[in-house]
Amino acid sequence: MTDFDPKPASSAPTSGFDFNQPTIINLLYLASYVTGVTGIVGIVLAYVWRGDAKAAWEVSHYEYAIRTFWLFFLGIVIGTILTIVLIGIPILIAVSVLVIVRCVLSILNAQKQVPMPNPGSWLV
Repeated sequence: MTDFDPKPASSAPTSGFDFNQPTIINLLYLASYVTGVTGIVGIVLAYVWRGDAKAAWEVSHYEYAIRTFWLFFLGIVIGTILTIVLIGIPILIAVSVLVIVRCVLSILNAQKQVPMPNPGSWLV
């Protein structure tokens, strides 16, 4: 006889990365820095999934993700236009950093399944 006591096969791991819907949207936003088009897929999913929120914490994430996309879009348009007078380059950099920070914060809160503290904010 051995002292080995295996855990039941039905026990799920308590840690790991949860690919919930708000996380998927933010990962698509981050991937758009490489692909250029996944941000559009992310915003479409955010609008579609917003009406199907399964938990109360998800509602704030959808609003936050939608604002993040429009912040990114307006920042890129304004920054691109203003590159003619060279002020656009710092604007593009600042908007990119802000969007990355917003996505990472949203992913972290989505992994903990807690709502975003201020989803109506245009900043962090």
